[in-house]
Amino acid sequence: MFDAASPHGQNRRPLPPAQQPADGVPEPRVPARTGEPPSAAGARPSGGQRDAFFDNAKYLAIVLVALGHTWAAVKSDHRVVEGLYNFVYTFHMPAFIIISGYFSRNFDLRPAKLKRLLTSVVVPYLIFQLAYSLFRHYAGGAELTLNLFIPYYLTWFLCALFIWRLTTPIWKMVRWPLPIALGIAVCGSIAPGVDGSLDLGRVVQFLPCFVLGLCLKPEHFSLVRRWRARALSVPVVAVALFVAWWTVPRMNGSWFYRQGSAQDLGAPWWAGPVMSLAMFGCSVVLTACFLAWVPGRRMWFTALGGGTLYGYLLHGFVVKSTGYAGGFDLAEDSGVLGLVVVSVGAALMVTLLCTKPVQRVFRFAMEPKVDWIFREDAAEVARGRQQREPEREKAGV
Repeated sequence: MFDAASPHGQNRRPLPPAQQPADGVPEPRVPARTGEPPSAAGARPSGGQRDAFFDNAKYLAIVLVALGHTWAAVKSDHRVVEGLYNFVYTFHMPAFIIISGYFSRNFDLRPAKLKRLLTSVVVPYLIFQLAYSLFRHYAGGAELTLNLFIPYYLTWFLCALFIWRLTTPIWKMVRWPLPIALGIAVCGSIAPGVDGSLDLGRVVQFLPCFVLGLCLKPEHFSLVRRWRARALSVPVVAVALFVAWWTVPRMNGSWFYRQGSAQDLGAPWWAGPVMSLAMFGCSVVLTACFLAWVPGRRMWFTALGGGTLYGYLLHGFVVKSTGYAGGFDLAEDSGVLGLVVVSVGAALMVTLLCTKPVQRVFRFAMEPKVDWIFREDAAEVARGRQQREPEREKAGV
């Protein structure tokens, strides 16, 4: 599994190039390869088209994210809903992060890649950090504060993605990337106050998921989509659902956030390493079960997979607005019917936010044109001039 990160490059199978789109989440593009059959995971469609499997996985994962944030507002006094919440929170963000890591494998520190990282991650982070601060003040009545070093609500993922991507060359260089990342996560779980600036608690505790994605190869996704894996996933998910329900009155739900240390949660220090490793193991197993049932063919929602970061960052405004207006209190008082309504509404809402019209409206924030910030790279200009000269000669210019 770790050959992808080996510095020696021996016996390595070439991996498809990862192209980062402007939405911040790596775009599932793979090249056509002659003389090689497509994998079972559909990882190599012809013509360099987007991979339907990963687009489907990203869309389904973002729906689970929206459901989780909705259930967080209505789960009190509903043990079943809280159990579902714990179940979903075990793997929904790890699945998203593993896929992000997988398509970040070719990231390096070349100027073009760094420029892409700044424009697609850092600038949107600054915009949405400001937008959420203003929204919380004017819609929620909170004091107006803006601290760029303390991510608010959903913006932590952009901050984490920036840090993870910058460290990608290191993980590709070291011999044992995943054990080292797990060691860092364990250290974060026993360091009180680590979650202060930049949400470092989540950054280090979710780091192994990103590094695991860097280490994966196309054939690993093929393995989890075999019929045996699908059959095995059914009892595994059934047991996980029961355990999630059983833990509701017995376990501090904050463990699922991978945010604070054991001491911050009122637990002994040794609980940090135990829970950090246990949560990672559970998230990997449930992510595999989730991916086993992701369709590999094009579906009606496949095209929405390219806009998942739009849905992720924008749905927070809808969730918070509903809470400010008392909608979740009404749903909670309405019993099962209210829970069903808000759940269906959350899925429809995040689906709408991933559509092309919404992307066009908010592209200024997600894909800002900020080329004026950067200096021209003389090497890149010269390279482009050299490439154009043969074309001009062929045209007789």
